[in-house]
Amino acid sequence: MMLAKIEEDIKRLARHTIVLNFVILHRSIGIIKLSELSGFPQHQVRYSLRVLEHHNLIKPSPQGAVATARGKKFMQNLDKKIENLRKSLLDLSKLFY
Repeated sequence: MMLAKIEEDIKRLARHTIVLNFVILHRSIGIIKLSELSGFPQHQVRYSLRVLEHHNLIKPSPQGAVATARGKKFMQNLDKKIENLRKSLLDLSKLFY
């Protein structure tokens, strides 16, 4: 399906966002604790941490992952970005009705 990739990307974004939120809340946190708290398997948490680090939203520390200022700002603006995406999808659906 044409939308399957978008649906998978949304699920991945949700996981990355949940992981980032736990990192922000706990200030420094490791993979095992993140896995326990989030319910995601360790390999998925590890992947999310790698993606978040690549985008400079977190950084590693001896005590575990730590959110960057950019990561905190990303979370503060997330509702606004989601709302913009929602509006774009609604505009798209209006083309057909």
